[in-house]
Formats: sequence, C-alpha cells, structure tokens
Amino acid sequence: MSTLICGSVAFDTIMVFQDHFKNHILPDKVHMLSVSFLVPEMRREYGGCAGNIAYSLKMLGADPIVMATVGQDFGPYKQRFAKLGIRQECVRELPESFTPQCFITTDLADNQITAFHPGAMSFSADNSFEGVRSDVKLGHIGPDSLEGMLARAREFKAAGIPFCFDPGQAMPLFSAANLMECIEAADYMTVNDYEAEMVKSITGKSPADLAPMVKALVVTLGADGSVIYTEGREIHIPVVKPAVLVDPTGCGDAYRAGLLYGIEKGWDWETTGRLASLIGSIKIAQRGGQNHQFTLQSLAADFEVAFGSKLPV
Repeated sequence: MSTLICGSVAFDTIMVFQDHFKNHILPDKVHMLSVSFLVPEMRREYGGCAGNIAYSLKMLGADPIVMATVGQDFGPYKQRFAKLGIRQECVRELPESFTPQCFITTDLADNQITAFHPGAMSFSADNSFEGVRSDVKLGHIGPDSLEGMLARAREFKAAGIPFCFDPGQAMPLFSAANLMECIEAADYMTVNDYEAEMVKSITGKSPADLAPMVKALVVTLGADGSVIYTEGREIHIPVVKPAVLVDPTGCGDAYRAGLLYGIEKGWDWETTGRLASLIGSIKIAQRGGQNHQFTLQSLAADFEVAFGSKLPV
C-alpha cells in the first residue's frame, strides 16, 4: 500500500548576494524602492513540500505517490521522479502554466528576499486521486492552493483514508472555518511553533485545544526538538545534533517523511518522532531539500547511537 503526498512540487532558484541588503536599501526611500543586486552565485534545486517528502519516503523504502499540478517546464523533475522510482500517476501537467517556482536571494547575513510563483498549483483543486484510491493507505496534505487543500481533505474524508494535515506556509490563506474543516477531518496534524501560534490567532484554539480533535498533533520546535500531543500525553522528542549545519531548507519535510513512515508502520510515537528527528538532522547537513542520502541500515545505526535503542526495521 502507498502514501499519497499532496502539495507543491516546485523549482527553487537560490541566489547569493555577496554583500548586505542594508547597504543598498535606503530606509527613507522604501516607498519608491528600485534596487538591483548582482548575484554571481546561483543554484537550482528540486523542491516543493510534496517532492521533498516523497524523496525521503522513497529512501525509507516506502511507496509514495506524489499528487501535484505542474507546468510546461516539468520535464527535468519528471525524469528525476522516474529515476528515483517515485510514482507520478497523480501529477497533472498543465501546458499553459509553469511549475511553481521559488526565487530566493540571500545576503551575507542570511537575510532573504523571496518571490514565489504558484503557477499550475493554482489549479490543484481540479486534480483527483480517484485512479489510485485502492492503493492508498495514508495521505498527507501539504501547502498548496487553498481550494486544493480543501478538496483533498474532503476527498480523503469521503474515501475513509486517514491523512495528516500540514498547512505550513499556506496558513495565511485559511479562514477559521476553512482551517477547522480540515482539522476536524484529519487524523493527524503537523505544524511548527510559529504556525501553531498562527492557528491560535485564526481559530482561537491552542495546541492543547486542538490535540483531542486528532489522533496526534505534532509541533516542531527547531533546535528544541518537537512535541507530539496524543491521547492526553505530551511526548517530547529531542533534536539530533547534526554533523554540520549547512541549510535548513526542507528539514521540516524530511521530518514529516519520518512521521509518515512511522505512522504507516504502526510504530509507537516515541520511535516515530525520533526517526523523524534523525532524518531532519541528516538533511540539514546538505544543501537543498533533496540532496541528503541514507539507507534504512545507516539510519538504524545512527538511531542506536543517537537514542540508545534499536529502530524496528
């Protein structure tokens, strides 16, 4: 059986400005801002939450199916998925649109100026997983168009397929009613600590209020680890110290791959959360969301070193 990963598949173009933005932006002229930055360093990465999660899930030995809407420039990403053996039956190509694109310019102080073009993602509500429904054991709804996330939540609920709701960067799109509809339909929910505060500001409900509505609510805390609220308990998951800090891009997606794998396997939450933490630590030592490498065997060895217990693989 497979896990259906719904959300964005995107290209990330990352540029580095070899100076500080503050030296080139005049505070008293921001009302008429017109600046240009020379960016001699640039790289293009495969990204998007659905693509990143599927990448780590595949390395875990799972069978992820990506569900996303993409555009006329999807070719290289399509070939990458095919090479990795990631299923694409629910990837819908729209020739009139571009694949979602994120353009990030970073200065020497790690300040960022980001532009995101949703492209084909704007039409994600028109997609459906009807053709693979019999294969799907578990679902995940990540950042997407608002209409797409609502459509997937309703489709999962109607099909009786358990799913994890992970609104992420799409949180500002939600009204209180929309957000509560997805939470009440979901079996699991994941947010970071900032997003948890956003949920509270939109709905008036804290993690303690939301936890009883789902089987588990997971709140990631960056360098402070994560907390899993389940069955009246708060399970604190420690962070795993990475070999080196390189790039946090995609760490949350790597963490979520570990969660989904543990849920699919029926593992206890302590083991599931620790696996997720370990994969996030491995990812942060590499640039981009899809350049880290591991095997189940290497994970098992690292897991035992980090936590003093065995991974049930």
